[in-house]
Amino acid sequence: MADSHSKNHDYHLVDPSPWPAIGAASAFVMAIGAIGYMRYLKDEEVSIIGFNISKPWIFLVGTVLVLYTMFMWWRDITREAEHEGHHTPVVQLHMRYGMLLFIASEVMFFVAWFWAFFDASLYAGEAAQVARIEHTGGHWPPKGINVFDPWHLPLLNTVILLTSGTTVTWAHHALLNDDRTGLKWGLICTIVLGALFTCVQVYEYAHAGFSFAGSIYGSTFFMATGFHGFHVLVGTIFLIVCLFRALAGHFTPKQHFGFEAAAWYWHFVDVVWLFLFASIYVWGSWGAMTH
Repeated sequence: MADSHSKNHDYHLVDPSPWPAIGAASAFVMAIGAIGYMRYLKDEEVSIIGFNISKPWIFLVGTVLVLYTMFMWWRDITREAEHEGHHTPVVQLHMRYGMLLFIASEVMFFVAWFWAFFDASLYAGEAAQVARIEHTGGHWPPKGINVFDPWHLPLLNTVILLTSGTTVTWAHHALLNDDRTGLKWGLICTIVLGALFTCVQVYEYAHAGFSFAGSIYGSTFFMATGFHGFHVLVGTIFLIVCLFRALAGHFTPKQHFGFEAAAWYWHFVDVVWLFLFASIYVWGSWGAMTH
């Protein structure tokens, strides 16, 4: 009798998993907790069906659950690839298609923020837009906005991120040539540069001459650059996971989609930053006071 569990095809029929449902519920708790915590910081209280959500522990619980889901889901996928042999060449090809579509969706996500920025900046004096002139004064940047000097911290972060793109490429080429040492050090350098970028951006935000609230410039600036910073943080975590896997002996020159996906994501983050730097920091600061 043939083994009912034997695999005679190139496809992977995914087993039922609790992580999509748990992850969705965890993200919901984290989002509700974040909203409540923001109100808590403003000395306000918010209740849902009589339950007070204006406490920081709700957000912390949601965050821990999200991190736990990420760890367990990544563990299961790693087992599928390394121990169960489910990631055949056909499956890897389809995963590449999925990653490309995911990055395409992320591109459209950032298109929305660029659209908001250019709509407000190119049509600062558009009278048909409700309160547009009131908030911009008819020109861009709006009067009273003290923007960042693009050739100071933003340029430093550009150099940091472009350098990280070269180090992750170094790690990729080292892996293709079965150079485990080059792979590990390339990943370490990329992670350090990613963390440095985040630290510089936090310092930049702390010394901003404008705020998110009450300014169309501030809202478009922080939404675009802030979401990019969040993507850098996610990409750094992605690369940290790859580093631990590399230290555990995972990845081969012929099977390393996990690392390849992280590298693609990191290059996407690099490209988005170049557009942000050129449009928001350089072009968007012309004719304004800088600091």
